[in-house]
Amino acid sequence: MEYVYGALLLNAAGKPIDEKGLTSVVGAAGVAANPAKVKALIASLEGVNIADLLAKAETFAAPAPAPAPAEKKDGKGEKKEEEKPEEKGVSEEEAAEGLSALFG
Repeated sequence: MEYVYGALLLNAAGKPIDEKGLTSVVGAAGVAANPAKVKALIASLEGVNIADLLAKAETFAAPAPAPAPAEKKDGKGEKKEEEKPEEKGVSEEEAAEGLSALFG
């Protein structure tokens, strides 16, 4: 991954992406550059316009909004009202009884 970052850094600086430049950037980051990996990346980037790729990537970076949930309808085309279960709450007296157990 550091080789790709090095290539992006050279591109941002307006420098040519070649073996010498990529090896020096990766070496400056404290990583011993593997000549085979450097050559492979240089070969794969041949003829590639990095600026265009980055511009296209920015347009796809935003996630699509989630679709709205569908409304439930009965057979007549009318909206169905969902029945919500009643919440059973604890009365103040029951809560006080529970607290008294803590304090003896």
